Amino acid sequence: MLIKYEFLKILRKKSTHIVMAVSLILTAFLFGLPILQYQIYNQDGVLKGLEGIAYDKEQHLNLSVPLSEEYITEAIRKVQQLFENQDNVGYDGTEQFLIGDAYWNDIAPREDLLNMIAKTYADPNETTGYNKLPDLDVSDGANFYRAMESKIESLLNAPSRKLSDEEKEYWRSMAGRVETPLKYGYFKSWEIIMSSFELLMFAILAICIVVAPVFSGEYQAGTDAVILSGKYGKTKLITAKIMASFLFGVLAFTLHIVVACGLPLAAFGVDGWELPMQIANTVIPYPFTFLQAVLVNIGIIYLILFAMISLTLLLSSKMNTPYLVLIILVPVLFFPMFLTPNGTTGAYNLTLFLLPYRATMPEIGKYISYQFGSLVLDALSVKGILYTALMAIMLPFARLGFKRHQVE
Repeated sequence: MLIKYEFLKILRKKSTHIVMAVSLILTAFLFGLPILQYQIYNQDGVLKGLEGIAYDKEQHLNLSVPLSEEYITEAIRKVQQLFENQDNVGYDGTEQFLIGDAYWNDIAPREDLLNMIAKTYADPNETTGYNKLPDLDVSDGANFYRAMESKIESLLNAPSRKLSDEEKEYWRSMAGRVETPLKYGYFKSWEIIMSSFELLMFAILAICIVVAPVFSGEYQAGTDAVILSGKYGKTKLITAKIMASFLFGVLAFTLHIVVACGLPLAAFGVDGWELPMQIANTVIPYPFTFLQAVLVNIGIIYLILFAMISLTLLLSSKMNTPYLVLIILVPVLFFPMFLTPNGTTGAYNLTLFLLPYRATMPEIGKYISYQFGSLVLDALSVKGILYTALMAIMLPFARLGFKRHQVE
């Protein structure tokens, strides 16, 4: 009953309604932007919004195929044959590209696929596209999956990464669990969701704003004396306040997740949930499907949320007003937004990847790992452990802070 009372106490505040309404509208706007801004070209011009999305999905209807060596070899040879006819070729300086019917009929419907194939053969830092496919020698087959392994090996051995032998072996082992041949298909909605997770930081901030007065609001209203002198004021009521805060956080954030994921999935469709992440970038080492990757990252963001609620409650138990709580909390959440990593190794970069704003980003193609002696952990694992530990550490101090508060 106490938990229900404290939960309804949070829920019935006018400020809660305002903050949540603004946050949900902002989330809908931010995750709806890719739909509103979407555009694709065909021979007649540009198609925008839902019309463009429908056209793009139609173009991908015949591309749900296993990427066997034979299929990729044939795709590369087809492009090479098109480039052999000079009537099909245009130039931009030294760069050549296909024009006219050769482009619109044979390249445009599967340009993303062809670009992905071309990038697999390119050097790690090289920008390339389908127009580099004529340079490949496929007389003995494409050897696509050997090229994948070779590119991953180049990334692991890049001097700038400074990976230890144990870290290299860790990533080789993980990449080795990716099943081949890859299956290709349409995956636009999942790509948008994966690239937009950091926008959920505004939802986390909104929830923390609502939770901030849980303890400090009692100090501000002068009701702390009544609560702490009551029979359960220093025991069950504190637990109820904490549980109610987490219950509200889970329900409110789940609603934001439904909006954030629901809009792209409604517009672009759920197609591609079962496809491997590697069709977006062949050097991704995690053996995840798009759905698995989204669920894992959402799980980590929930842990970040729980840690931030715990920090909010801790600050709330120590501060006399909710405003002081937010003065500290906002920089903690958003200061990392203004910091840019200059690599994937070194104390600065490895710390930055774990700070709240950066930690919401999947970063699954960057080979970010943490070594503790002979133990190597990837960034996803470390984020999960770190934010679980922070929650476990801060909650007892939040409880203790309110329990030991000296009534003035």
